[in-house]
Amino acid sequence: MKLFFQDELLEVGCDEAGRGCLAGPVVAGAVILPKDFINLELNDSKQLTEKKRDKLRLIIEQEAIAWSVAFVEPEEIDEINILNASILAMHKAVEKLSVKPCFIAVDGNKFKPYLDIPHACCIKGDANYLSIAAASILAKTHRDEYMKKIDEMYPQYAWKKNKGYPTVAHRNAIREYGATEFHRKSFKLLPEQLKLDL
Repeated sequence: MKLFFQDELLEVGCDEAGRGCLAGPVVAGAVILPKDFINLELNDSKQLTEKKRDKLRLIIEQEAIAWSVAFVEPEEIDEINILNASILAMHKAVEKLSVKPCFIAVDGNKFKPYLDIPHACCIKGDANYLSIAAASILAKTHRDEYMKKIDEMYPQYAWKKNKGYPTVAHRNAIREYGATEFHRKSFKLLPEQLKLDL
């Protein structure tokens, strides 16, 4: 795994979490790592256990030159669609950084220019570049933490466990109890044969 996509300019890695969820925000992470950063455990957040992600989050937050996370809520996701919401979350995360980067490395294949900062889209970036992997870990851990909090308000949806993803149990709960203010109304909350009577 390489540290950066390029190493001439001060680079921030960006990634998001929660794009495919039925409930909760989409969350983006932005991380500027130092040039001498080394961590052999750091990897794409999807390849790591929750315990390992939580441990790495602390290391990243302590050792990064700058880091931030930003949330875009379900209401806005419904308004502008999930792709635009994911990009907006990444823009917000870059904006919140205490140090302005000179290059943005983004996981995936879609991004809109942010200010005048050059960027590159990196397919499987979170598995190839440490700066993007670090951003993926912050996005995932901060989002999971949020989903556990709102689970206390609506335990019937088991968000503590499913984090808002479309599991059978989550969909069954939507069928039984309906949608909450945390659900994305523009998403197909139930398959056609299980449509809600609205």
